[in-house]
Amino acid sequence: QTMRGLQKSLIIGLLVAIFSTSLSAFIGSVAGYLGGRTDRGIMWVVDLLLVIPSLLVLVILSRYYQGKSWLLLVVGLTIFDWMITSRVVRGLAMSLRERDFVRAARYMGVPTRTIIARHLLPNMASIIIIAATLNVGGAILGETGLSYLGFGVQAPDVSLGTLIAEGTGAALTYPWLFMFAGASLVLTVLAVSFIGDGLRDAFDPGSAKSKKI
Repeated sequence: QTMRGLQKSLIIGLLVAIFSTSLSAFIGSVAGYLGGRTDRGIMWVVDLLLVIPSLLVLVILSRYYQGKSWLLLVVGLTIFDWMITSRVVRGLAMSLRERDFVRAARYMGVPTRTIIARHLLPNMASIIIIAATLNVGGAILGETGLSYLGFGVQAPDVSLGTLIAEGTGAALTYPWLFMFAGASLVLTVLAVSFIGDGLRDAFDPGSAKSKKI
């Protein structure tokens, strides 16, 4: 059961990370490159979503997806998981659009979508990959919290959240029911965090040197 629950939580975490990071990379690069009204409009939406209590909204919406496919939970988590990364990507895009190779492409009449796809995104790939890795851990914690409260994965499916919820009531009598699922959650999130740190050091050797100092 623990392995099944871990598998479900990992699948949800990976899907949310892939979808949310792809969305944030697209929206952030468009906002940062185009600037002006487009940038202000997109950032207004981002700021609005950041102040909305995502957990409360997902709990309210759970009445519509409870008993249905857990993919709807993935959609819900994705909607509220892309904004911060999009801000980071936007800042990088604003910096890159002033670089000589981007200006040269713009003066040559290269379409905007081509500049974003061939010049901006490849130069931000390392940051995007790191953000995607870290988003996996956040998505797993989000799914676990919702499932623990009864608003996420529903029976007959199991996840780490449902297993922890089931084991909480018998934590004193049968502690292993709670400990296995809880330990799996902690170790998984820690492993994802270490992978993110490793990727950051690999893509940015300067950060690894600063840690040693």
